[in-house]
Amino acid sequence: MKSKVAGYAFIIGSLYYIMAEVISATFFNASFFNTYIFHTISELGIPNGNSPLFWLMNSAFILIGLVVIFGNIYGFKDFIVKNRAVFYLLTLVTGLGVIIVGLIHGGNPLTSGYHTLGAVMAILGGNVMLVAVSRSMAEFDRFQKVTLTLGIAGLIAFWIMFFIMRNPFMPVFERLSVYPLIIWSFLTGVYIIRN
Repeated sequence: MKSKVAGYAFIIGSLYYIMAEVISATFFNASFFNTYIFHTISELGIPNGNSPLFWLMNSAFILIGLVVIFGNIYGFKDFIVKNRAVFYLLTLVTGLGVIIVGLIHGGNPLTSGYHTLGAVMAILGGNVMLVAVSRSMAEFDRFQKVTLTLGIAGLIAFWIMFFIMRNPFMPVFERLSVYPLIIWSFLTGVYIIRN
């Protein structure tokens, strides 16, 4: 029963995140298309006139961070047979990183360093966690292969983003590096419930 609770938490958290971003982007002070192409996810969480629903985006960051920690430690850990210490460490780094992003906004010179640290913990930590998870389960079947693919894709996107920070299309690669964790959370919820 506890595994199913964790599974539903993963599904609800991932869907909430996607919906919160879509709604926040819809009300952002730019067209929907331009918001996704030219504005970072973090900009949606800055409390200013550009993002009237900043609180919604920040709630999604905090929720997905809590879901990763809760879901992994409460339910998904039962599927991890190797590298458990690494799994727990990466779970905490990733979850706490996303929570920091939701609590400490970008755009403020006094706190932007902490926001950036949280983002690196969430994005880099999250994608490394996916790679580790894929190699720490009893099997290397379809779920594990998809998990590995998502992790590698996220790491490649993060690497590209790192070198094009001043490029106007950087937010595209930011999203490509963030979404693997969100997709994985949904797939993991389904995986836990089915197994």
